[in-house]
Amino acid sequence: MTSFNLSEWALRHRSFVIYLMIAAALAGLYAYQGLGREEDPPFTIKTMVVKTMWPGATTSDTVEQITDRIEKKLEELPDLDYVKSYTKPGESVVFVNLKDTVAGDQVQPLWYQVRKKLDDIKPTLPSGVQGPFYNDEFGDTYSLIYALTSDSLSHRELKDLASSLRAGLLTVKDVAKVDLVGQQDEKIYLEFSTRKVAALGLDVGTLSQALQAQNELTPSGTVDAGPERIAIRVSGSFTSEESLKAINFYANGHYFRLGDVAEVKRAYSDPPQPLFRFNGRPAVGIAISMTAGGDALALGENVKEKMHEMEAELPLGAELGLVADQSHVVEESVGEFTKSLGEAIAIVLAVSLLALGWRPGIVVAVAIPLVLAIPFVTMEYFGISLQRISLGALIIALGLLVSDARIAVEMMISRL
Repeated sequence: MTSFNLSEWALRHRSFVIYLMIAAALAGLYAYQGLGREEDPPFTIKTMVVKTMWPGATTSDTVEQITDRIEKKLEELPDLDYVKSYTKPGESVVFVNLKDTVAGDQVQPLWYQVRKKLDDIKPTLPSGVQGPFYNDEFGDTYSLIYALTSDSLSHRELKDLASSLRAGLLTVKDVAKVDLVGQQDEKIYLEFSTRKVAALGLDVGTLSQALQAQNELTPSGTVDAGPERIAIRVSGSFTSEESLKAINFYANGHYFRLGDVAEVKRAYSDPPQPLFRFNGRPAVGIAISMTAGGDALALGENVKEKMHEMEAELPLGAELGLVADQSHVVEESVGEFTKSLGEAIAIVLAVSLLALGWRPGIVVAVAIPLVLAIPFVTMEYFGISLQRISLGALIIALGLLVSDARIAVEMMISRL
């Protein structure tokens, strides 16, 4: 019984083989156009940060009442590797690290378990505790970063403009999220006059408690109106600096306004949050992340087009500047691979034409892109994008493929 001879079968079914070659080439070309393009491959960081605030608490109280209780609860998490934490007065930070054997698609379900377990103990934490707050997005990278600057607008106006730009950018294809960098939070500060407070026989702590009670939202009841139930809310919460100044207090038989004993002003938080500067000028950064498996080249073009449209609607004095653009790096990487592929085909074709003749040379030259078409189809099926690692592997495979094609043709000629 003779063994199966692939070459003989191909010669007997020449039309079918040609059909397979054309189908593979077209499928590879179509898959190549749809492949995502990134600078680096996506990777999963198996660490979550859990941050909890307790203003006014000491370090020992924060450790005992928050950090230790969170760590004990996290010990119930499956696939937990280790927990690391540090505590400062009024602040607890816990790092949750998973085992290296955890698959990438199992990380998010485990982070959900972390949130659920800590939410279970949240009602038992001391009064005044803020959080826990979770951060598990360390693997995100920014594809483009813009800076919004102005010499005539305030920081608050810049922040409002950046927020409107963010809303427009979120409608662009392949945009996963848009973060604003360098924005400063505003607070209302009360600066009491110690002379006036002492003259009225008041205590600053008592005034602070009264202000907190005035601004607290508490249930005030409901009114049944047939099938509907209407919630009652007692007005009195603070909406502006003027509403604070108008608050009345009663002490020692006299009424007085808060504005009589304290200066009420709105200012940015001190110490300030991390600042963002562009060419030495204060700015608000607009950082854009791409969806997993997206095309960085197409994203760059779409975002720039959208930014050009929105820039025309900016007020006079506001300017947009491009700080970082990952699409240029991706374009260079993909271009380097395309260049290597073209050089390989040209060199092999020239050498084969000179050494073997035109027919063997064409066979070798056609074999290179034809065989590369199949990996493109496989890459699209498994969601593998064109990035540093996959392009490096393709270039290495391209070198091996050139040698294999020439050896196969030379063996055929020698046998014939």
